[in-house]
Order: sequence, then structure tokens, then C-alpha cells
Amino acid sequence: MLWIGLHLPLLPLESFLATLPAGGGSDEPAVALVEAHRIVHANANAQALGVKPGLKRATALALAPQLLIGQADALRDRQALVSVAHAALAFTPAVSFTLPQGVLLEVESSLRYFGGLEALLQRLREALRPLGHALHCVSTPTAQGSALLSRSVDGLHCADAAALQRALDAAPVWLLGPGREHWEALQGMGLNTLGDLRSLPRAGLTRRFGEALLVELDGALGRRPDPRVSIELPASFDSALELFARADTTEQVLHGVEVLLARLVAWLSAQHAFVRRFSLLMKHEPRWRRDDKTPLHTTLEIALAEPSRDLKHLMALLRERLSQLALPAPTLELVLRASDIARQPPPNAELFPTPRSEREGLTRLLERLQARLGRERVQRVLPVQDHRPERGSRVCAAQLDGLVPRGGAAPPLRRAELLQQGALVRPVWLLPQAMPLPQKQSQPMFDGHLLQLLAGPERIEAGWWDGDAVERDYFIAQLPDGALVWIYRARLPLSAQSEGEGWFLQGRFG
Repeated sequence: MLWIGLHLPLLPLESFLATLPAGGGSDEPAVALVEAHRIVHANANAQALGVKPGLKRATALALAPQLLIGQADALRDRQALVSVAHAALAFTPAVSFTLPQGVLLEVESSLRYFGGLEALLQRLREALRPLGHALHCVSTPTAQGSALLSRSVDGLHCADAAALQRALDAAPVWLLGPGREHWEALQGMGLNTLGDLRSLPRAGLTRRFGEALLVELDGALGRRPDPRVSIELPASFDSALELFARADTTEQVLHGVEVLLARLVAWLSAQHAFVRRFSLLMKHEPRWRRDDKTPLHTTLEIALAEPSRDLKHLMALLRERLSQLALPAPTLELVLRASDIARQPPPNAELFPTPRSEREGLTRLLERLQARLGRERVQRVLPVQDHRPERGSRVCAAQLDGLVPRGGAAPPLRRAELLQQGALVRPVWLLPQAMPLPQKQSQPMFDGHLLQLLAGPERIEAGWWDGDAVERDYFIAQLPDGALVWIYRARLPLSAQSEGEGWFLQGRFG
């Protein structure tokens, strides 16, 4: 077996920093987390100012008045760690936790599919990069060995039991849980590494420090069974992020939204799925006046024209929607939910454009326009089975289905070729009402110039069944500047009485 151990050394700080609004500068502030009025975590900038774990809160503020202090939150850390596990599930179903800051993957059966260990590790790091965590990654033949070594080193690979034993012998004793508990006593005895510990008689160690110390070491060396319970993926996605500072504008919301979207993409990747629809719930700061009617939350529904799990694309859609939204009150918490997904193979990488890639580009354009302008304001023209041009189409909200043929459309013929073939050619742009044209010696005119008839007549007789009969002869005519227009004249006196005599302009060719 081959186990990959992932350890997130800065997980508590990173999960807290995700709740902060995006700053204008690139420098990270000095940050520390407290629990029971004592510092439990401090980032590098805070430690440079003398703030160390174990200090009292008041002492830390005396050393660094500009220190940003947050409350340690195990639930917040757990939610961030779950997203890491979801991303790992895209590579193997055997994923388990090593709490509080680690994830284990059994990947022996996945190596051939991903092209070997190096390729798998590279793709794993790329999948975890959007989550924004510092990462230690170690691979060994045992689960406990990977879990222990990943806490102190990064990039280590032990191909067999002998290499694993050498690596463990050089590892510090405090990696073991009981070793941290008895660290001072072990250090006083000169036992600094696991190799020092293993060289002593087992019976004496058991009497002095208990059996748990050796049990954990034996599990790491593969001398004791170490069963692991794999995690199960939830049927729907539901992740929350409580903001450290209230967000007064939608721009301040976007940083937290990006964190939640990265978690959504990890959840989708775990089941090789794509999201069709998701919702963002923004919980607002409550008002204490009884007559206040400010809503407790605002919900934003995002529906995609085609399923996707592209983080940049999803972020762009939410950015467009949020830019059009005025928050009724400051936002304190964000919740992202998704359950409408599609399981399908990912698109293949393509060197040259294909109908599929062109369709994807049109899909993204359609989604961006709908997000910016509103769904009902992006429209398309659909044909109607009626020969009368003014009734031959209708306008409706644009939908992807049928917009681009899945097999690809045939290359369009040039207008001159269509005219030579005698094919029916009609303009897309029709006037709301047909415009009467002056005439000279029965020839139509436009802007004082005679029109040159290029094709026609195309005879249309329709509408007798609903009392709005039309009987017309249509022609394609050319203006002096070369532009083409679609004109007609009434064919029978009945039509002449209802529509007027002479020529009419019906549409223009693009």
C-alpha cells in the first residue's frame, strides 16, 4: 500500500484569514488566535514582534498593539479541512482524516491511472492550490507513518519499510501524541528522536510512559494493524463562512465568496460532477428596532446555461450579479448551497477550435450577459410556422438549448452564392412596420435613388384563415452604397386596399 499524508501546518490561521475582507496591500497583517485568553497560534509577522503561543492576550497586545486577534474556532478549521478532503477524493475513494490538521489518501490503486506518483502529487497540489493552504505532503507505505512525518517535513517519499524506518528514526519524539504529553521527561532522558525511543527496552518504556506511546510507533512502522475509516461525500453542498468584520458593500463580500466557491469546486471534483445551479445566502446584521423591516438575509440564485466547475467562471458570474445588487444591511455571514449537479466527463483539451469549444465560448458569453443584464433582457429570436414575415418569429429569453447545434453548424454560404443558387434569403432585421417607398415609373426609390432589383419575386400568400390575408411579391434590392434591403409590393387589389399601393421596405440585410 502507498499512503499520502497531507498536513496543513497553518490551518487555524488560514481559516481565520479567509474571514477577513480583502486588503488593498499585499502584506499580511500580524495575526494571532486566542483560546481561554492565551495565544494558541501566531503567524510569522506576529512572531517577529515577539508574540508566541502561550502568552496571555494582554501581554501579546502590550508587545504588539497593532496585533489582529481572533478567536480560535475548531468548527471553522474543520470546515476548511473537509474541503481539502473533498479535493483529495478526486484521486482516490480511500480518504480519511488525521485530526486536527491532516488528511490521508491511499493511492496504490490510482498510480497507473494518473501516470505515476510524481504526476499524481503534482495534480493533487494543483487541485488544492485554490483552497489557499500551506501544505506538507509525504508518501510512505503506512498510514500512521505518513501522518507523523507530514507534520515535520514536506516532499518526503519512502518507497519501502526500510526507508520508512530510517525516516522515523530521525523524526522528533514530539510527533507522537504521548510524546508531546511526556516531552519534558523524554527530553530529560536524552530521548529526542523516535530512533532514541526505539532503542530502549519496550517493557521499561511501557511501565514509565504507558502502552500508547509504543502502539502509535508500531502503527507507523507497519507492525500493528491500522484500519482507517474513509469519509463519505455529502449528497449536497452546504458551507458557511462567518466574516470577521461586517461587509457593507458587495465588493467586501467577494473575498469570502471566493473561499466558498473554491470549496464548492473541491466538492464537485470529488464526484466528477458539474454544478447547474447554486445559491448564495448573505445573512445581515440584525436591527433592533421593532418597526424595522430590513430582511434577515438576501439570497442570490445562480443558474448556469451549461454545468460547470470552473472556479474563475463561477466567480465571474457571481461578481456580475453582486455588482448589480444593493445590500439592504451589512453582511455578517455567507452560506453557499448547491444540490443541482450533473455528472459527466470533463471536456477534452483541444489544440484547435471545435464545435464543442465554440459552443462553450458562446455558453459563457450568454451566462455573463445574463448575469450582468438580467435573464429576461438577453433574448433570442425563434421561428414560428407562419409565412408572413412580421409573424414568422417571436422573441423570448435566451436559452442555450438549440442555440448552437451540438454537431456543429455547416459553414455559411456567402450571400452571392445563395443568390446564384436561387435559395430563399431573408434578412434577420425586420422593421416594426413596413415603410412605404416612393416610386418612379413604377420602380422603387430610397433616399432619392432608384433601387436595383437583384432577386425575386418570392411570392407569399398567407393569413386568409385568420382574416389578415397578405398577398405580396418580395424582392432583394440593392442601394447605391451596396447595402441590400428586402422590399415587396402588393400583388392583388385586395391586398392593395388593405396595405396601400406601391412598394414597401420590410427589412435590411446585415
